[in-house]
Amino acid sequence: MNTTRRQLLLGLALLPAAILVPRSLPAAEPAPASASLETVPLVIHGRQGPRRLQVEMARTPSQRSRGLMERDRLAEDAGMLFLYGRRQPSRNGFWMYRTLIPLDIAFIDETGRIAEIHQMTPCTSGQPGDCPVTRPGVPYRAALEVNAGAFEAMGVKAGDCVSWPGDGGLCGGNESS
Repeated sequence: MNTTRRQLLLGLALLPAAILVPRSLPAAEPAPASASLETVPLVIHGRQGPRRLQVEMARTPSQRSRGLMERDRLAEDAGMLFLYGRRQPSRNGFWMYRTLIPLDIAFIDETGRIAEIHQMTPCTSGQPGDCPVTRPGVPYRAALEVNAGAFEAMGVKAGDCVSWPGDGGLCGGNESS
């Protein structure tokens, strides 16, 4: 058997293992800190009026895997928006491995509405498998992380609409301002 064919067969043998790795869980080793993220304005439209934030956009698998790992602070009016190209199943969640600050997370449905909000505390374990996973219980298209307590302080609730430049901004068919 020639070397090229042997390498191809070995690669195909390893392929199923790579496919079975859950995409919703971040890699154990974070992406380099030099990977810059686009920052955009985001507006949460709620019963108490619009709430504006500046959020970093995590669009790629490596950006989403890194998330807010190893940061010791997050500005009061800041957050991170995790975007997915398609709806994520309710079993896909988020964990706090190597995340140093407590966070709130809002799971956003395909119409741009907040479906659920959860609080997450940092995981102190050095083993990723020991960290709890926060699952929404509903399918989602995006997730927004902010400082713990920020949603409550802003009066943000499930059902509020979230808009951002580009592919966000419609809730229930009405354009958000």
